[in-house]
Amino acid sequence: MAGVYRLPKLAKWIYPGAVSSVNTGEPALCLTFDDGPDPDSTPYIMEILKKHGIKAFFFCTGEKAEKFPEIISMLVNEGNIPGNHTYSHIDGLKVTAKRYLEDVARAAPLTSSVFFRPPYGRMTPLQYRVLSDSYKIVLWDLVAADFAEKITGRSLINGLMKKIRPGSIIALHDKPVSLKKNFLDEFIGIMKDSGYRIVLPEFII
Repeated sequence: MAGVYRLPKLAKWIYPGAVSSVNTGEPALCLTFDDGPDPDSTPYIMEILKKHGIKAFFFCTGEKAEKFPEIISMLVNEGNIPGNHTYSHIDGLKVTAKRYLEDVARAAPLTSSVFFRPPYGRMTPLQYRVLSDSYKIVLWDLVAADFAEKITGRSLINGLMKKIRPGSIIALHDKPVSLKKNFLDEFIGIMKDSGYRIVLPEFII
């Protein structure tokens, strides 16, 4: 289904210790949001999460976290988990390991020094080895292209429902354009009605 993609099997081989699913056989899933915080989209997403009584990961760039520190505080105060998504949303395959690791380190005090997700889901094996010594690397089972202008909320819901499975970590995006799809509230409701619990992975406890 266009707009929803599963993590390639190769990624699990390249990044063997990274997490892409919740360790459960029960109907449970984890929601994550990349690329924020954003003054328009993040508070709206948090309101939807609060309405349903659930928490989520927000993998934030240091650049935006530095610009909107009050939103990071809101995330934490409401029980959500911020993660490090580099400072400048840098592509690990296009820069040296030194530059990449410096970018991650710059974002750490603004976002997280515990949880990390590489932008675009890619980094070199060297970058991964170094970061995995100090971070829990969180990838995803399913990622939605909810940032694409032409993709509708209905197609995203249909794509997710077709591919979701117990334990799926779902990567969505914390951008105003993503909210135009107006699918998050409906998707969460459908999952709950289908018997799915939306949880945070046990490794954060």
